[in-house]
Order: sequence, then structure tokens, then C-alpha cells
Amino acid sequence: MFQSKIIYLLLFSLLYLSLSCGDDDDNGTGQEEEEQEVIVQKDTVRFASFNVSMFGNSEGDVANQTANFGNVKYARVARIIQEVRPDVLALMEFDYDPSGQSILDFKENYLEYKLEDSGDTIRYEYAYQIPSNTGLISEVDIDGNGSIALPGDAYGFGNFEGQYAFCILSRFPLDLEQIRSYQEFLWKDMPDALLPENTDGSDYYSEEALEVFRISSKNHIDIPVIMPNGKSVHTILAHPTPPVFDGSEDRNGKRNYDEIRLLNDYINNAAYLIDDDGVSGGLTDGEHFVIMGDLNADPIDGDSVEGAINQLLNNDKVNQAASIGTLVPSSNGGTEHNQQANNEGDPAFDTSFFGLRIDYVLPSASLEVLASGVFWPASDETYYYLVENEGSSDHLLVWVDIVIE
Repeated sequence: MFQSKIIYLLLFSLLYLSLSCGDDDDNGTGQEEEEQEVIVQKDTVRFASFNVSMFGNSEGDVANQTANFGNVKYARVARIIQEVRPDVLALMEFDYDPSGQSILDFKENYLEYKLEDSGDTIRYEYAYQIPSNTGLISEVDIDGNGSIALPGDAYGFGNFEGQYAFCILSRFPLDLEQIRSYQEFLWKDMPDALLPENTDGSDYYSEEALEVFRISSKNHIDIPVIMPNGKSVHTILAHPTPPVFDGSEDRNGKRNYDEIRLLNDYINNAAYLIDDDGVSGGLTDGEHFVIMGDLNADPIDGDSVEGAINQLLNNDKVNQAASIGTLVPSSNGGTEHNQQANNEGDPAFDTSFFGLRIDYVLPSASLEVLASGVFWPASDETYYYLVENEGSSDHLLVWVDIVIE
């Protein structure tokens, strides 16, 4: 649904006129005059990101589960989406299907299916499954164990091609002709890259591995969405690797930092960037954008390299109210859950059951943000059962409403 009108009431205070009976200008009524309410309506679009953990243990698992209604977890995911009703939605950890059938089946068999307590189904006219580096095997022994095999020698960790990938759903047209992807960009080609090193200062990855090693563990992609007013909003999606599951070289932590840096450099129109079609540079100044995804970095807590997410959150091209200010998405459920006792960040901002803010919807400073939230009901709130005990995912859906003028 094109987000319904949000009404702002600009209330003017009553004007009291003390009218003298002897004044020639007196109207003789002695009645207070009141100005009328002025109603200003603004059209909004809701952007959302949701790590749905819809990945299989083997290729085809998700395709089989979405082919027919019946998976309880998928039904809870769909019910959350039906309730929040995003207009543009990124689904993280949704296995890649080159035919595109999996996401079409999820739309038809779950999102467009009237669940037991559902008020309305939801329909997305446009969907796109995004190729991923996960499980895409290289021709080089990346992990240095003497053989070339999954998952260690894939460009991104995965047991089969496209595991943990992501996709996009939209009520508005996707400008697929203008997509820019950085799936193939090499880590070594980023200036001052945080390439991991051994304790003796030597490169962790071999020279041969670095010649093919891609920075994106999944993909970095810009898909313009055409709004009802005809203008485009660049929807920039990514899912950097978790900054864990490594050793003292911190290869995943450093890769996570540089994957987030690529997003930051993209909106800064860095000249070194070359997309998969050979076009240099990033986003042109003045373009509207929304960055969405599970970025696997919390601004205060967790294991990411210091400053990883802050390089993006503090960029003045990002709407500061939504990134670090009064409109940071929050929930009552996060406050109640508060799982990580040693964390310093406000748990209201958490987007995961493991106590971190790692899922983001970050509009450009050029876009006005009206509201935001994390779908994490507290135990005494409606629909708590949808997230109870991680019943839908170990992540929560994050949404932001922006003004379209």
C-alpha cells in the first residue's frame, strides 16, 4: 500500500480580542475569534529491512518450502510483513534462486495468503532476487588448506551458491536497467584496504588469492525504485560478513569494516569504485537513497572493528535523525529483552535477539523522515507471539517512513 496520508495538525492558539464597548471598531459581540485548523497532508513511503533467516541447509530447500503454504516460520515472517506493510522491503538471508521462482512463490503462497488473524494480505508487484558471492566457488585456494572446495574457497561463505543471499520486494517499479552492482569488486582495489595480516606482518591471504578475492561477501547493489511522483530513490542493499568466526588476523572483522566502507564511499561518489559493468564512481551528489540491510555492526557493542558502522552513521549525507538522532528505530521488545547485560547501548535500538543494533534502514539527508520502528512487541503487546523465542527469525524487521514530494 502506498503509505496512507499522514496528517499533521498545525494548531494555532486562540486569539482573544478585548473589545471596548466605546471603541468605534467594536463589532459589538464581545465574542472570541478562533482560527481554523490547517491540515497538511504528506505522502509517505515505508522502507524496511528484515533478516528473515530463510536459508536452507542444501540448495533448493527454500524453493521447496515456498512452493506451498505450510511452513510455520515462513507464515510468521509473512504475518509480520502483512502487519507492518512496507512499500519497499529488503529480505536478508533469502537463498538465491536464479529462476526467481522462490520469491514469487513466497509472495503468492504466504504474503498474499490470508492468515488466521490477518486483517489484510499484502501484494508486491515487483520482486528481484539478487546474485550473491556466497557459495560461489573460486578457482583459487583462498583458505590455503591445499584444496579448492566449499565453503572455504567461495568468494563469500556458503555451502552452495546463493546461500544467505537477499532479495527485494516493492509496490513500485524497480528500474532494473539502471542497477549498479559491485559483486565482483576486488578487496585489494580499495585504497588503504584493511587486508588481514599474520602476526609476523605478512599478508594473511596469498598473492594468488588476493588477485581474485572480492570485497563483497554477498553483494553491494543499487536498485533504483521509481516513486509515484516519477522520481527515483536509490535502494542500496548489502549484507556484510559477520565480524566473527576468524582468528587473531580478524579477517572477517576487517572485511566487515571495508564492506561498510564501500557503502560509505559509494554515497560519497568515490572515484576508485568500478561497478560490474565497468562504470566508475559512485552515487551522484543530490540523488535520493536509502541504504538497507543487515550490516552486522553495532555502533557501540559487539565484535566489529571500532568505528565500522559509525563511518556510515555519521556521514552527513545520511539522515542524521534516523541514523543517530531522535528517529533511530526502536521497540519496547528490545528494552524488555535486554539480553546482553554487559552491553552499553540502549537495548531499545537492538534489532537482534543477540542484543545488537545491526539491521539498518538509512535514508539520505535529502529525504524527510517522519517515523521509524523495530517490529519487536513486548510480551504484553499484540503480536508478541510472532517473535517469541525467535519464532520468525533471530532478527527483527526495521522500518522507516520517508516523505515523497
